[in-house]
Amino acid sequence: MIKELKRKLGYITALSVLSVVPMSTVNASEGIDTSVVDEAWGLPTFVYGGGLDEAQIAETADLLGIDSRENVAGVDVTGEDLQNYLGTGSGNTASMISSVLVQREDEGDGVSVLIETPDDITEITEEQYANAAITAGVEDVTIMVASIRPVTGESALTGIYKAFDVNGEDLDQDRMEVAQEELETTNDIAQANTGEEGFDTSRFDQAIVEIKQQLAELREQQNELATREDIERIINEALENNDLQNVISQEQIDRLLAFFERYQQTGAIDSAQVREQLENLSTNIRDRFGDVWQDAEDSGLIDQIGNFFSQLWEAIRNFFN
Repeated sequence: MIKELKRKLGYITALSVLSVVPMSTVNASEGIDTSVVDEAWGLPTFVYGGGLDEAQIAETADLLGIDSRENVAGVDVTGEDLQNYLGTGSGNTASMISSVLVQREDEGDGVSVLIETPDDITEITEEQYANAAITAGVEDVTIMVASIRPVTGESALTGIYKAFDVNGEDLDQDRMEVAQEELETTNDIAQANTGEEGFDTSRFDQAIVEIKQQLAELREQQNELATREDIERIINEALENNDLQNVISQEQIDRLLAFFERYQQTGAIDSAQVREQLENLSTNIRDRFGDVWQDAEDSGLIDQIGNFFSQLWEAIRNFFN
């Protein structure tokens, strides 16, 4: 009985630490300064959902910190764009609600994604957007995402592609389609495990980065694509590196395996730019995840929680003795 009680107390301790440590994200960027004119793109590009009316577009612009529409290049994203970029969808524009503000950054800055309305982008994380965008060939940009009402957020990726398109930068069709598959695959797995003991979205996002990096490294070393066995080994190693080996099911691993078999067939596997963008993203994820715990340690919060439960356990043990 004592052993079982101790096990439960340990579990409660872990949950309590997670509930009191602030888990808000630390943005890799302060956002987009619409007063800055980029040499390549000029004004930042505001891509708003085609399903919005004029009042809702203005509301979305306000959410993204756009003081004046004259300070941005504005364009809508439609169901037809979804078909053009991804070869999917019915062409329906009414459901296109989520919007983005995109600005080109200096070479080497990486991809930074800031969700300005986290309560209304209900499923997709900043890292999932960044990971998928990098797969599609997006590099060195700051992307701000917002929605006036709750949506999953998946259509925002199409808005990012539209921003590149209207600024004269063509992205590879196959890579855009694979990026959409990546977003759907990683989001489905993350949603299925939300609330499960031991699952953390940031660690899962980091595992996806590591899988891509290891596949690229293997490709460079062997001058050939990874075998199915190689990919499964790399997936399992990345999950273990991020303490997810007991959380992600074999069915979910099989789905990742199918996705990465397709992923490595794209130009992303050989791209030096992709490697650089992934390294930046990995650093951002690790810094953000580490900062949460470092802040708690610096404040003495974790020690206080540990002392509290240590004293509680001692009292319970004394009671039963």
